[in-house]
Amino acid sequence: MNIQPQSPGSWKKINLGSEKLRKFFIKHLDHIYLAKQHLVSKLPALMDNVQFSDLKNAMTETTSLVDKQLARIELIYTLMDESVTDRNMNGLTGLIDDAFEAIREQAREPELRDLSIIYYLQNIESVEMASFQILQMAAVKLENKQIGQLLKENYDDAKAGRTLFLLISSKYIIS
Repeated sequence: MNIQPQSPGSWKKINLGSEKLRKFFIKHLDHIYLAKQHLVSKLPALMDNVQFSDLKNAMTETTSLVDKQLARIELIYTLMDESVTDRNMNGLTGLIDDAFEAIREQAREPELRDLSIIYYLQNIESVEMASFQILQMAAVKLENKQIGQLLKENYDDAKAGRTLFLLISSKYIIS
């Protein structure tokens, strides 16, 4: 194989100063934190209308996991001597609002509503997984292994949630 030297404009190692990386990290930690708070505030209203008992149980478990994830994120803020910036963040919270609106549109058809809940919760978990992965990589440069471990635990929870919703969807559709 013939390896060519890097051409202009090709990818190079990203070399952010520690302050830039810290600002990036906190800003995106804020995004995921506020989105998780938003999600956990909306889930109880949905659970009252869920027909499929496995889904209701998964949503209860998800609420519990999100509470643990929020506690880990709060610990990260403490370790970094930072606090959440409660700014207007429409990205992930907007995604959650759009998902809940789509679910409400299925209110008269319980089977479709439950399937919509599964669909959107699985998508939300996927976005959370991606967010935690990037923050985990950034945390390596912050040189705090505890922060990296807390993010890994949150990633693992999001991955488990996504897998759970995938299993429920297959059971729901097939049965």
